[in-house]
Parts: sequence; structure tokens; C-alpha cells
Amino acid sequence: MNVNKIREDFPILWKDKPVIYFDSACMSLKPKQVVEKLCEYYYEYPACGRRSNHRLSEKASEECDNARIIIRKFINARSEKEIIFTRNTTEGINLISRSLDYDVVITTDKEHNSNNVPWLNLRCKREIINTKDGFDIEGFKKTLAKYKGSKILVSMVHSSNLDGSTMPIKDIIKIAHDNKAIVFLDGAQSVPHMPIDVKKLDIDLLAFSGHKMLGPTGTGVLYGKSDILAKLRPYNVGGDTVKDTFYDHFEFEDIPEKFEAGLQDYAGIIGFGEAAKYLQKYIPDIEDHQIKLNKIITEGLSSYVKILGPQDPGLRSGIVSFIPNNSMPYHEVSLFLSNMHNIMIRSGRHCVHSWFNANNIDGSARASLYLYNTEEEARLFVDKTKEILSMKK
Repeated sequence: MNVNKIREDFPILWKDKPVIYFDSACMSLKPKQVVEKLCEYYYEYPACGRRSNHRLSEKASEECDNARIIIRKFINARSEKEIIFTRNTTEGINLISRSLDYDVVITTDKEHNSNNVPWLNLRCKREIINTKDGFDIEGFKKTLAKYKGSKILVSMVHSSNLDGSTMPIKDIIKIAHDNKAIVFLDGAQSVPHMPIDVKKLDIDLLAFSGHKMLGPTGTGVLYGKSDILAKLRPYNVGGDTVKDTFYDHFEFEDIPEKFEAGLQDYAGIIGFGEAAKYLQKYIPDIEDHQIKLNKIITEGLSSYVKILGPQDPGLRSGIVSFIPNNSMPYHEVSLFLSNMHNIMIRSGRHCVHSWFNANNIDGSARASLYLYNTEEEARLFVDKTKEILSMKK
């Protein structure tokens, strides 16, 4: 993977005063190819897809259909009908939480708010699997056995945005299926960083976001096996979700259209497809690249900070979430890095408030890496973070 060549596609990394961008777990940068594709839509065929039959509309429809094909291939789904366009991972989870028939939901203790709040809001019966020392497989088996005969939904984060740890999803899926449970994965942090083959892994449902994988904001996908999607009754309905309506009844469209209500973000969908097309070239090598950078940062800062999650950087992919040993507020570390050195990281509780509250931790600073980051940037980040931490005696 030629990182220097990749960086040429991201002007913010080399124009004027370039930034060091270590906040890709929140939102990735966008390559010029994606931005140009967005502009192409607005300049050349800025019309409704699927509704009108004039030339501009047909072009918009064609490009959206092509984006669906690209993303289907990206995760190796069986059919384009298994790809539902959403606004983000959160919308995909909400669609499942309100449309699927289940008695109990099993999650982990590291869920993003997007896979925590929907279940709390609906007051569902819920079990939480501990991940403190790695995913508790035996506890998972016991929980499944406890609800034998019930309709079980296993709804779990694949890779954690908190500390980068990845769940043993192949084992989880097999055990769940042996117990007749359906498995939904929050793939917001995994799909952009590693090859995901939904057929090989036998994933039932998967949601991910465009803005974390070089795509536009407000775009996402819910993947589902066709037989599962066919049984779901959408909660968001209206234009484009129906074949016909009368004053006293209506007929739903087929999947995926019956889940895509209203006028869509055509530019965003088309740009998302372009992002997946761009990323496809590099996805096999991204995780190894991130781990290489993570090792530099971990080794450089291990004496100065407490790193959350597994101490082996190989188990944290591209995320380094840390708390300064000298009690300097993590928000200050982030601000100093940004204002003094043009290094962008995140600070706070990273939308995993429940885990921080349960562990009596206020929050952390977090550096998150991606394909466009370099070893030089990683070393500079270490040097400048040490320099900032030395300001507090």
C-alpha cells in the first residue's frame, strides 16, 4: 500500500498548513474522487431517482443502482436487494430494533450509544456480555441457554470505537446460530478497516456508515439476508416504499425499496459508492498498516499514559484511547495538540458513556488511524504528546 500516493488524493493533508488527522474513528477524510463524484451529480444530473422518466432522472437512478452494486460486492452480499441505504449505522440499528420480532436482546458492555439507547428506549429484555478480559464466550453460551426457546437477537459491536478491540465474531455467530439466534453486527468500525465477507461469516444483519469509510456524511447501509428482510415491517414508510395505495389499504414495495422512504440523498449514495470503490483497492492491507502505526504510538507513550483496552497494539487495530498518567485533563491534551501542532484527535467518552460510567472513568483522549496516516505522523504525535504532558509538573 503506497501511503504517499494515497495522500495525494486528500488535499487537506498537504495543502497550505497540512493537518495530522488522527480522528478517523469519528469521521474519515474524503478523497477528491468522492468529492468530484458528488459534484458530478449536482452539476450533471441533479434530479430525482426512481420517480421521473426523463434523462436526468434515469441517470441518477442508474448511478444509485451502480452504487448499490459496488457496496454489495464490497461486503460480498448475495444480491443488491440485501443492501438498504440508510443515513448511518444508527438508523440501521433503529430499523432493526423496531421491525424485527424478538423476545430478548444480547449485547456487550462496550456498545456505542447507537446500540444501547434503542434497546433502553424500547425497554426490551436485555442481557449484557462482559468483555473486560476478552469476550466471555462461556457467559455468552450460558445466556443463550437461559433463553432457549425464545426469539433471541444478538446485537453486538464488531470492533469497538472505544479501544479498537474486535469481537471473535466467527465463533459468536456459530454459537448463536446453533441456538437459533439472529445476529446483528454494528460494523461502523470494522467494515472500513478490514475485509468483511457476509457470506463467509454467515452474518444475518450488518450496519455501517459512509462517513467512516471515506464517504459522505448522512449515508449508511443496512445489510440483511433476504429472508430476514422480507419478514420485517418497516417503521418509516411513505413515498417510494409502496407499489400502490388506496384510502383503506396499501401494498409495500419489494426489498430494498420498502425500507427507503422518501426522496433519498442521491448525491450521498452515489458518493458512498465511489468511496467503497476507492477503498476496495486497499482494504486487504489497511489493518496491518494501522497496527504498525499503533505499535509506534503504544511503545512511545506507554510510560506516559494508561492505554484503555488490550495492551497489545495488535489487538487494538487503529485505535489508541488513553488517559495521561500525570492527571492532565484529556480535553487539554486534545486542545494543545490541535492548537499548537495541528494534530487532530478526539477527547471525551466517544459515545460509549455506559462503559465509562460503569468503570468510573470520566473519559479519555483517543487517536484513531487510517490508511492515509504515516509512520512519521505517528512518531511526531508521540513527541508532541510527550512535550504537552511535560507541561504539567
